[in-house]
This record gives sequence, C-alpha cells and structure tokens, in this order.
Amino acid sequence: MIQDLIAAERRELAAVLGELAPADWGSATLCAGWRVPEVVAHMTMPFRFTTGRFVREMVKSAGRFNRMADRVARREAAELSREALVASLRDNADHPWQPPGGGPQGALSHDVIHGLDITTALGLDRRVPPERLEVVLGGVKAKQVKYFGTDLTGVCLRADDLDWSYGTGTPLTGLAQDLLLVLCNRRLPAGRLRGEPSARFTTV
Repeated sequence: MIQDLIAAERRELAAVLGELAPADWGSATLCAGWRVPEVVAHMTMPFRFTTGRFVREMVKSAGRFNRMADRVARREAAELSREALVASLRDNADHPWQPPGGGPQGALSHDVIHGLDITTALGLDRRVPPERLEVVLGGVKAKQVKYFGTDLTGVCLRADDLDWSYGTGTPLTGLAQDLLLVLCNRRLPAGRLRGEPSARFTTV
C-alpha cells in the first residue's frame, strides 16, 4: 500500500532531521528562500490545519496558494521549535492527508521531494528506497513538469539506478532521486548529474 510507503518515508526523514547538527538545521535547502525549518513546517502544515483554517489562510493571501504556503511556512518555522516540527512529521506518519487531486501518490511525492530538498542540499548520503521512487516517478505527468516551470527541451532524463527515463533528446543521467529533483526545477550541487546538458540543472 502506498500509505505504508508514506509512513516509512516520514518516520525515516524525521529520524534524519532529529540527528542534524544545529548549523545544518538552519541551512538553506533546494527550495528557494527556505531553510530546513521552513521546509519541515510546510511538509507538516496539513497535519495542523483544519479545512476552515486553510480557507482563512488562503483568503489572507488573496487565493494564491504559493503566497500562502510561503507566509505560513515562515511564520510556523519561527513559532515552532525544532523538536515540535520533527515530532509533527514523526507522529503523523500515518496521517491520511492527500493533496487536492493528488491522491496517496501525490502525498508520497510531496514528502519524498521535500525530503530530498533538505538532504541533497545538506550533502547527506540518504537514498530514497527504489519502491518509493518508482511510485513517484511513475506518476509524473507533463502538466506537473510544466507547473514547476522546468524546461526539458531537447533533454532525455535517464536514471542509472532504475529502469526509468523521461523526455527525448540528449541524455542527462544520474540517480533517479536526483532526476526527480530536476523534474521539479531544482538546481543540484555539482557532480551529481552527467551529460552535456548537466550545466543547465546544476548550481554555479
């Protein structure tokens, strides 16, 4: 069941976060403008928000979800302790939240991607289990890539640890979890991608 994969991902990531040094906890992630606390606050927001509270926060942000998510993540990262944020992720491992229209696959994607935003930026050697990546990558659709604003013109993503590829053109190879971040328009640290297009998707 996908819900079992979600629960395992949340528990494992909570364990990783609980072991971070204070300096790492305050570090930047691959989510532009967000440090680790903001990302964790965002990941756990659905566990604290009723439907009514969500609607009120959306109204405050004129119906713009990204604006609301950023404002709330910054506020809750400042208000909640590290221990509270990690506990929120760990203690809600079995929470049934699903993003609108995304189903359980969308919930797993949300957790995996944001977990990678943290661990990849910090250079942690955490590998997402292949069965979770297969579910996430198996659900990727062109409209989702477009939502992230990713330009894959002339590029074929090709995982070297899973039987998975996406797009057509010049091969860009790497770990499946790194290519998932490419799909989400993240720029990766140098050395994680191979192929002629790698500079397009790598931090300077």
